[in-house]
Amino acid sequence: MIQATANPITQQRAKTARPTICHVIHALGVGGAEMLVDVMVRRLSEQYRCVVAVLDEVGELGEKLRADGFVVKHLHRQPGIDRGCAKRLDAFARREGAKVLHAHQYTPFFQAMLSRGLLGRRPVLLTEHGRHFPDLPSRKRSVVNRLLLRKQDRLVGCGGAVRQALINNEGLPADRIDVIYNGVDLNALSKPSVGARDRIRREFGFADDDFVAVQVARLHELKDHVTAVKAIEEARRSAPNIRLLIAGEGDQRPVIERAIKERNLESHVVLAGNRSDVPDLLAASDAFLMSSISEGIPLTIIEAMAAGIPVVSTAVGGIPEMVQHDVNGFLAAAEDFSGLARSLVRLYQQPALRQAISAAGRETAERDFSLDGMLNGYSRTYQEMLRDC
Repeated sequence: MIQATANPITQQRAKTARPTICHVIHALGVGGAEMLVDVMVRRLSEQYRCVVAVLDEVGELGEKLRADGFVVKHLHRQPGIDRGCAKRLDAFARREGAKVLHAHQYTPFFQAMLSRGLLGRRPVLLTEHGRHFPDLPSRKRSVVNRLLLRKQDRLVGCGGAVRQALINNEGLPADRIDVIYNGVDLNALSKPSVGARDRIRREFGFADDDFVAVQVARLHELKDHVTAVKAIEEARRSAPNIRLLIAGEGDQRPVIERAIKERNLESHVVLAGNRSDVPDLLAASDAFLMSSISEGIPLTIIEAMAAGIPVVSTAVGGIPEMVQHDVNGFLAAAEDFSGLARSLVRLYQQPALRQAISAAGRETAERDFSLDGMLNGYSRTYQEMLRDC
């Protein structure tokens, strides 16, 4: 995504002119929720003075925000119920004059609610970006949530499936939960660098006529890259020149490397590590592959659709809200590598189908998952909350 750079001098002069929103998040490393917070802070800076409180780690994106003049506070949360963290959050919010705490994911939401004490009235907005796996009901959390939630608080799920999980598993009231879909910068994704397709293919040794699938995800067990590797193993029987480019890094790299080696796929599957040129990777690809066992509304699928790359994915979490099988993409059950392989082979064998799916996916991204649509949704929510302060 393209990131706007803040002007620290302008931001300081406007400190009293704009209401302050304090974003609360675990950390600001490289990930979907983290990237969305980074974009919100930067893109909404003309309307709101945005500051960030991180519970556990500042991270790469946090350091970049600091370098660009934004306030990022590390709260050094300790294991367990750290009441000291909640007190530090309250002190930070008071010092910065925060009118609203915008918590991203459940633990930051809990700390934000706890930071008010018994009498505080500062409103809290929860955005639930996704759910852990397995996602099971918790009576204890349900009771705590009902006790701490105030009438001025607002709740948002990034999709319908996430919203339902907040109702079923967190005991939160259905009439208090809205849906604001994640969004990406569609213009940035439609403008890869000049010659990107040829350059990326040369970098990784792919031929012009290779069918390249790309997977962009951290190397985490929930992303289930081994199923993707198995899908490529099966697909190559009908599509011998299929290739998989995996962009991302994480603790599952040795497991994935072993799966590749055991199947003699070293010439078919490439681990590219972390990349900052996702639009170029998409431009060099013929399909986007996702094999996760748990997701919310993944930005990477939106990015692929916006770039006109057909999506082949597991039908988990909020993905069926984005992808309709055989309409704007293809779906298979979690761990169903054969189903993923069949869809990849169809795209390989039918260029006309590839074009039709690409066009439908791009239309879906533009209609439902634009960055402007997401930012407008949050801006309206902030305004409603500020009126109630």
